[in-house]
Amino acid sequence: MPEKHSHKGHRQRLRDRYFKDGIESFQPHEALELYLFYAIPYKDTNELAHRLIEQFGSFSAVFDAPPSALREMGLTDNVIALLKLLPDMARLYKIDKTENPLKAVDGFGLCSYFEPYFHGMKEEVMRLLLLDKKGKELYSGIISRGSSNTTDVPIKKIVELSLYYNASFAAIAHNHPSGSARPSSMDVDATRKVFLALRLVKIRLIDHVVVADDDSVSMALSGIGIFGEDIRGYEL
Repeated sequence: MPEKHSHKGHRQRLRDRYFKDGIESFQPHEALELYLFYAIPYKDTNELAHRLIEQFGSFSAVFDAPPSALREMGLTDNVIALLKLLPDMARLYKIDKTENPLKAVDGFGLCSYFEPYFHGMKEEVMRLLLLDKKGKELYSGIISRGSSNTTDVPIKKIVELSLYYNASFAAIAHNHPSGSARPSSMDVDATRKVFLALRLVKIRLIDHVVVADDDSVSMALSGIGIFGEDIRGYEL
C-alpha cells in the first residue's frame, strides 16, 4: 500500500539527503531503510530496518545473515536477494578496483580521464580523484556543486577524503560550463591552497584539470601556478 500521508515524500527526501550529504550523514538504520526502498516499494521500511539491526546485532550483520534467518523475519526472496547481493557486489567491486590494470591512472592522461565526467553538465562541479602509490584509483567523485559559473573548493573535505582512503596522490578537476578551459586566477589560487593543505598530510596534488565543452587544460602539464614554480621546498 502507498506511504501514509504523514510520510508523503519521505522517500524522496531521504534520497535527496543521500545525494546532498552522502551516506556518512546517515545512521545505520537510515542507510538500511534507504537500501530497502529498492525491494519494498510501497511500505515503510524504517521499522523493518530497526528490527533487522536489533535482531542481528549490527548493520553489517544484517547483510551477512543466512537466507533462512532472514526468511524467519518474514522477508521475501526478493528482499533477501537484495541484501545478499550487497557483500557479493562489494567484493567484486573491490577486486576490480585493486586488480584491474585498467584502473591504474596515468598522470599524463588526466584530461582524457576527467573530460567524460563533465560532458553535458550545465552547472559547475568539482571532482576529486585519489590514487594509491601505484597510481591505482581509490576514489573518484563530485565533492562540490555550484552555479553555471562558480563552485566552492572544499579544502577540508578534500583532505578528509584523502586521509580516509589513505591516498598517496590526488587530482582535482572542475568545469567551466559557459566559458573557456583557461584556468582563472581564482582557480590558480585555489590550487595552491589545496596543494599546500595536502602537503601537510603528506599527499601530493598532481594536477588540477579545467574542462569546458570538448576542451580541457591540465595545470600540471601547462606549468600553471604551483605546478610551474620551483617546488623543491614543497616536496614530501
